[in-house]
Amino acid sequence: MAGLSFCGNNVTKNAYSVDTGMLNNGCFVDALNLVPHVFLLFITFPILFIGWGSQSSKVQIHHNTWLHFPGHNLRWILTFTLLFVHVCEIAEGIVSNKQMDTNHLHLFMPAFMGFIAATTSVVYYHNIETSNFPKLLLALFIYWVLAFITKSIKLWKFAEYGVGVLHLRFCITALLVILYGLLMAVEINVIRVRRYVFFANPQKVKPPEDLQDLGVRFLQPFVNLLSKATYWWMNPLIIGAHKRPIELKKIGKLPIAMRALTNYLKLKDAYEDQRNAEDPEKAPSIWRSMYRAFGRPILLSSTFRYLADLLGFAGPLCIYGIVEHLNKKPVKEGSVVPYFEVYFMSSNELLQNTSVLAVLLFLALVLQRTFLQASYYVTIETGINLRGALLAMIYNKILRLSTSNMSMGEMTLGQINNLVAIETNQLMWFLFLCPNLWAMPVQIVMGVILLYYLLGTSALIGASVIVLLAPVQYLIATKLADTQKSTLDQSTERLKKTTEILKGIKLLKLYAWENIFCDSVEDTRGKELTSLRTFALYTSMSIFMNAAIPIAAVLVTFVSHALINKSKPSSSEAFAALALFHILVTPLFLLSTVVRFAVKAMVSVQKLGEFLQSDEIGDDSWRNGDMSVSLEACKKHPGATKAINRKQPLLYQMDSYEQPTRRPLRPNETEDVAVKVNSGFFTWGSNLSTLSDINICIPTGQLTMIVGQVGCGKSSLLLAMLGEMQTLSGKVYWSKLPVSEMLHEANSCFETDGSFEETRSKNRYSVGYATQKSWLLNATVEDNITFGSPFNKQRYKTVIDACSLQPDVDLLPFGDQTEIGERGINLSGGQRQRICVARALYQNTNIVFLDDPFSALDIHLSDHLMQEGILKFLQDDKRTVVLVTHKLQYLIHADWIIAMKDGSVLREGTLKDIQTHDVELYEHWKTLMNRQDQELEKDTEIDNCQTALERKTLRRAFYSREAKNQVDDDEEEEEEEEEDDDNMSTTTSRRSKIPWRVCWQYLSSGGFLMVFLMVFSKLLKHSVMVAIDYWLAEWTAKGNVPVNGTANGNVLVNGTAYDDVLVNRTAYGDGPVNGTANGDANGYGPDFGNVTRDFVNASAAAVFSNWTNSAAGLPDSYYVPVFIILCGAGIALCLITSLTVEFLGLSAATNLHHNLLNKIIHAPIRFFDVTPLGQILNRFSADTNIIDQHIPPTLESLTRSTLLCLSAIGVIAFVTPSFLIALIPLAVSFYFIQKYFRVASKDLQDLDDSTQLPLLCHFSETAEGLTTIRAFRHESRFKQKMLELTDTNNTAYLFLSAANRWLEVRTDYLGAVIVLTAAVASIWSSGKNLPSSMVGLGLTYALTVTNYLNWVVRNLADLEVQMAAVKKVNSFLSTESENYEGSMDTSQVPEDWPQHGEIKIQDLCVRYDPLLKPVLKHVNAYINPGQKVGICGRTGSGKSSLSLAFFNMVDVFEGQIIIDGIDICKLPLQTLRSRLSIILQDPVLFSGSIRFNLDPERTCTDDRLWEALEIAQLKNMVKALTGGLDAVVTEGGENFSVGQRQLFCLARAFVRKSSILIMDEATASIDMATENVLQKVVMTAFADRTVVTIAHRVHTILEADLVIVMKRGNILEIDKPETLLENEDGMFASFVRADM
Repeated sequence: MAGLSFCGNNVTKNAYSVDTGMLNNGCFVDALNLVPHVFLLFITFPILFIGWGSQSSKVQIHHNTWLHFPGHNLRWILTFTLLFVHVCEIAEGIVSNKQMDTNHLHLFMPAFMGFIAATTSVVYYHNIETSNFPKLLLALFIYWVLAFITKSIKLWKFAEYGVGVLHLRFCITALLVILYGLLMAVEINVIRVRRYVFFANPQKVKPPEDLQDLGVRFLQPFVNLLSKATYWWMNPLIIGAHKRPIELKKIGKLPIAMRALTNYLKLKDAYEDQRNAEDPEKAPSIWRSMYRAFGRPILLSSTFRYLADLLGFAGPLCIYGIVEHLNKKPVKEGSVVPYFEVYFMSSNELLQNTSVLAVLLFLALVLQRTFLQASYYVTIETGINLRGALLAMIYNKILRLSTSNMSMGEMTLGQINNLVAIETNQLMWFLFLCPNLWAMPVQIVMGVILLYYLLGTSALIGASVIVLLAPVQYLIATKLADTQKSTLDQSTERLKKTTEILKGIKLLKLYAWENIFCDSVEDTRGKELTSLRTFALYTSMSIFMNAAIPIAAVLVTFVSHALINKSKPSSSEAFAALALFHILVTPLFLLSTVVRFAVKAMVSVQKLGEFLQSDEIGDDSWRNGDMSVSLEACKKHPGATKAINRKQPLLYQMDSYEQPTRRPLRPNETEDVAVKVNSGFFTWGSNLSTLSDINICIPTGQLTMIVGQVGCGKSSLLLAMLGEMQTLSGKVYWSKLPVSEMLHEANSCFETDGSFEETRSKNRYSVGYATQKSWLLNATVEDNITFGSPFNKQRYKTVIDACSLQPDVDLLPFGDQTEIGERGINLSGGQRQRICVARALYQNTNIVFLDDPFSALDIHLSDHLMQEGILKFLQDDKRTVVLVTHKLQYLIHADWIIAMKDGSVLREGTLKDIQTHDVELYEHWKTLMNRQDQELEKDTEIDNCQTALERKTLRRAFYSREAKNQVDDDEEEEEEEEEDDDNMSTTTSRRSKIPWRVCWQYLSSGGFLMVFLMVFSKLLKHSVMVAIDYWLAEWTAKGNVPVNGTANGNVLVNGTAYDDVLVNRTAYGDGPVNGTANGDANGYGPDFGNVTRDFVNASAAAVFSNWTNSAAGLPDSYYVPVFIILCGAGIALCLITSLTVEFLGLSAATNLHHNLLNKIIHAPIRFFDVTPLGQILNRFSADTNIIDQHIPPTLESLTRSTLLCLSAIGVIAFVTPSFLIALIPLAVSFYFIQKYFRVASKDLQDLDDSTQLPLLCHFSETAEGLTTIRAFRHESRFKQKMLELTDTNNTAYLFLSAANRWLEVRTDYLGAVIVLTAAVASIWSSGKNLPSSMVGLGLTYALTVTNYLNWVVRNLADLEVQMAAVKKVNSFLSTESENYEGSMDTSQVPEDWPQHGEIKIQDLCVRYDPLLKPVLKHVNAYINPGQKVGICGRTGSGKSSLSLAFFNMVDVFEGQIIIDGIDICKLPLQTLRSRLSIILQDPVLFSGSIRFNLDPERTCTDDRLWEALEIAQLKNMVKALTGGLDAVVTEGGENFSVGQRQLFCLARAFVRKSSILIMDEATASIDMATENVLQKVVMTAFADRTVVTIAHRVHTILEADLVIVMKRGNILEIDKPETLLENEDGMFASFVRADM
């Protein structure tokens, strides 16, 4: 065994002699060093094995991530440092051993054992810690002590024999002594704190609250350091995603420290602390509050960032070293120290050893990537915390906004939505990028210094090119942001138009206007595409600059080097310089982005500041009987506890934190007055009072009615009493409850939630309030009615019956558990209104305000509601009711009446008082009540038309569901199919498959020429890049011996460093504009970092350089021009490729949107009944946005990174074929990583999107329903909901970013392994005459791969998510269109058809869909020209279907309708519909001018329009408006009352002078006075035309010439009304009786 003796077997000197004393034998000291290591291994192994055997008995899952012992992180850091030092020690030992004659094992053997022992110690420690057996730590303590002693002896001996700092081994030993000492100290500290030994009573510990709560699944803050760095704890989640999709349950709750409430309190304290007494008006600075609340983690992240950046420079330097020293003998600098008889080397010498450098390179890479990912993670987590805090802050402010702000338009819903969706995200993005601001300058300075050191002045010239071009990049970036903005404006405009079209689609089809509106959308889309084109141009410029700048810099550097120095650089210098240029480009480019984000963040902060300073509503104290509205109320009241009390539910804490202390109640004026107003002047914000001189009393427990004309301030009066209006003068008093009642209420409340204060704020002064414009939550019907009150079945049922909601509920697919509201089923106005009234009735409040609850109801419903709901239900409860109404016939029920006129009270008193004192008014009322109101002996069968219609629409919508499966969104179908697949493997493979077919559909819609161009230019570009490097290699290698290296260093080592935080959305200016702020999940936007390195791969070429040294002797003058030409070509190609991709995407987007719009607008009306509006709108908003802006850059990035990876792997394999063996396991692991990641990432991204929508909706919902929420006093419940929604969304987002870190850490480590194997393979083959330049080349390529692997996966995942948008759009492209052609030619139809208006209906059968039953069966009728016809019948009798049949809107499958001799089914639809007029039940107005609403085709003269307005009684009103006919109509006609809108629709029908007019329940929403006018008008203005009226109130058709009574799709009676009335048993007669 001569080769392997421990102390070497040098014959001359006896290595084993201990004559001079034991410790003086160096070898013995080394042997002594082995003892502690062996001791530890012997003790720990049995314990570990026993432990692993019984692992199953551990506490439930969470506690095994619980870290019990103090000094935890410090221990991990020290152990890792220890391992690193051991590696150095081993390396030093092995290299020194090579200098000796025989093997001295003692040089590296103890070090190797130390390495194993250190690893064991950390594994052992981790197991003890998670199972909490502190006593076993004693073994470690003993080990540290022993190791410390033995190493100290060694150090002391070294010092004694004059081995000093110059020798590497001395330094290593000294370091080890320090580390062992520190570890010993950590161990002593654990004993001191936990007292597990040497103390009588060991300390008891409880796990942190988060870990006791099994709902918390986000474990990043609680796991150990190694798991934190590698996201190991995410494995089960990501791998499990394959078997079943990740759901919200799976990601659980947020840890307490990350919840929105915690962060909100942090931020709010920081914000409020800045308010000072001297200058209370001065707004606190949001920046400062952000810094105080979230400054520390940002500093931590920046530290990580600096470390990562510095380690980044190790790449080029190591490769430089490897290439330099590969085939040289290292210079001996060390010496053999006599006493120890062994070789001691200097540190410099170790670094000349290529193998050592390869290992160091590997370690540097691993560390650099770990630090970088840690830095990203910390900023992202902080950003999410900040966003949660800001959202809570904005929400609290919304709840306190003064209503006049909202109504006077100072704060629109749009602005609030922007604050929530855009500004908070801007700040979050800014935080993500923050560390770059200070890390980048350092990186740039370092890079320039190193370049100068390599190449001298020419390097500075090259660097200056980059610096000079940076402003150009900045310019492009700002331009991009501007274009983004204009694109956004255009698309908002387009969406607004599309929404209007879809909402009024029925009207547009009936009037044959769809093409006019379609053109106006296409027009806006044209503008949008123009800005998209500019956008595409700037994006491609940006990508181009990125790819071209490095080429330009390299070109300038080497050309100037040739001119200045008259010599060429060595290849190792040349390629190291190349690598450094790449490191430099990234920060310079990114700096412009970061600066832009900083500017945006400043704007956002300014907007936020303005919002937080805007007017607030007065304090609620007035409702406690005390009026003074004070500002202190808005400040934090001193009693608020800072500490959050964990026991109480958060609901109350937030409440107590927010709500001002209540004032003592004022003794009430008069017991029987519930609310009293004294000389009140109220305003909506301007100083003109809307209500003036109001003196009223609302009697307790009585029914008060407020009446008056439209617009006289009835609703304002209610709001003034609720404190929503600004008070100019006067007071509102609210009486307090009798004490007994108060106690009673409190007691009943104690049983439920035990908080008296809460009761007071909840029930005492809350008012049941139903607004005129109904406001629904996005929730189930039941939730909308109970509105947070406990569910009481009996009461609920009574309320539902009182509001006649039962039939409507029965029609809904899930009964009262059906979602309604924005995102749910669209209900009609009447249904919505009844639900709002039901909500006011159900709440247990003393006072109920109903603001015109009958406006959208027909007579039967109103009567029923009046009798059952108001008179019976509310009055039985002795509740005070205030009712605003137009229905004068109900005045007889009123206990007290307030008549209003023009903003002041005209009369107040009982009906009798008014009858006696104001005869005139009473008479006026009598004439209006043209029906006497007897107690209705209501015929329950008589349902009324309007409700009927609403119910019908609902029913239609649901039948259709069975008929039409494509409607259920495709995703759902997929899910279902998947669930049917019991076979697990098929499901899995399906979820991880890439949707190639959709990709192909997308590309083909972009046009084949563009696709060909793209592919061709991409390939060409990559070949030119290779040529550039090849030429550079040729040139620098010229005439050299094969020592020249191409140290094309770290091109990528550090390049992408910045990829992710930007989430590569940078290109797009505004980070997430369309609300999809899916964090760093989906890198939209070119990943600039990577573009830059394209051409490094070029070095492929260098491969050949050394083998074809043919051009060896050529002069520089020959190389330079060719180099310039090649670089020029490369730059040009960069431009071409970036342009082709962007424009390919643009043409695809153009075609897809155009087809989608045309398909949808021409779809049959049935399609709109069955497809939810929201779903159609989503195709036009989110999906179109993705197709327009996100797919092209993702595609660009994906093709680029894939091509780079492939070329790089090819080159490495070519240089060192042995690399291929190592490639196989690497490829397999890469495949699995990407497969698992893609599936999990898609799920998490969906979760993020789906949780974001409810959050944004909750904000806009709250802003819309502010008055209702405040009247009910439900603020705290809504806050709680908001906190929950924010936390849910933040959880999804956090998991998404953690999953991205998971992927990147893994691909980065894979990359590091590739570098290591490539280095080892090339060093190993270097002996076999492989030139050293080839080694450099191979390594350079290995580095490129590391960076791009990660991008290939990320882009694939993104593309997959984005292609879903294409898929959804395509699913709509398969809808059938209506048949617009008709069998007749337009020319055959007379110009003035229909001249007379004669209608023959022959054996007509109609159905809505071939799969459904017919709704009209064999109907026959004949209508003479000019007749006035009334049609009546119960719900579902087919009245409306008949009216639609005239327009060929439904499927006429038998029989025909002949108008003036032409069968309408043969006519082209456009012709037919443009010649008839109809007035619909729901008035639809479009935004634009009044002229546009009456005559969008612009065919009529002004006189004709004025005439129509005059007939409709609108002339005077329109004249008074600014602009007259060109006066503005807002979206949906919101600036006119419902009655006025209906009159406009009438005018619209008059403008079209057709001889047939159909009125479909047109008078449903008008007060009686207006209705009477209308009836007269129809009789006079339409004297000579045929009018078909579908009656909603039977008395409206008593004047008609002909009445048709329908039942179940058949005509039951048809004759003159007089004749029908004579038959007393007839249906018509019974209708008339019921309606009297």
